[in-house]
Amino acid sequence: MDWHYGTEGFPQELDQRAGGTHIGIFLAWVIDNDLIGEFHMMRSVGSIEAVKARKMSGTEFLERECDEKFWNEDLNDTGNEFAKYYYESGKYFEDYESVLAENLPTLYHVQDTWENYEKISPAITKQFVRWQTKSLDFEVNLA
Repeated sequence: MDWHYGTEGFPQELDQRAGGTHIGIFLAWVIDNDLIGEFHMMRSVGSIEAVKARKMSGTEFLERECDEKFWNEDLNDTGNEFAKYYYESGKYFEDYESVLAENLPTLYHVQDTWENYEKISPAITKQFVRWQTKSLDFEVNLA
C-alpha cells in the first residue's frame, strides 16, 4: 500500500487506504478461494473468517495482517503462481480498470466495498479458470 500512496501519481485528495484497495480486493478473492498462505492460516484465522463473513474487507486484512504489504507468504503455492501470472501479465489491472474504474479519474478512486468486490470477482475467477486450464494443458503436453 505504502508504495502506491507514496508515489507522485497518487491522488492527494484520497485517503492513503485507497492505495491498497486493488490489492485488498484481490486478497479478499484469494481468501474466498482458499489460496491464502500457511502463515495466515496459522496466525490470522479470525481475520480470515471475518473476510469470508464480509465483516472485514480485504484492504483491512492487508492493513491488519500484512502490514500494508503483499508478499509471497500471503499466498499458498497455487495462489502465488496465479498472482504472478495475473499481475505480471497486466491482466489484473486491465480487468480491474474495465470493471471498476472505467469512468473514474484513476484506479485509486475505486471504493473499497463488497459491491465492487462482487463486480470484479467473476472476472478474477474467469482468469483463474483460464490460467488453470492452460497450466493443465501444459502438464498434459509434457506427459
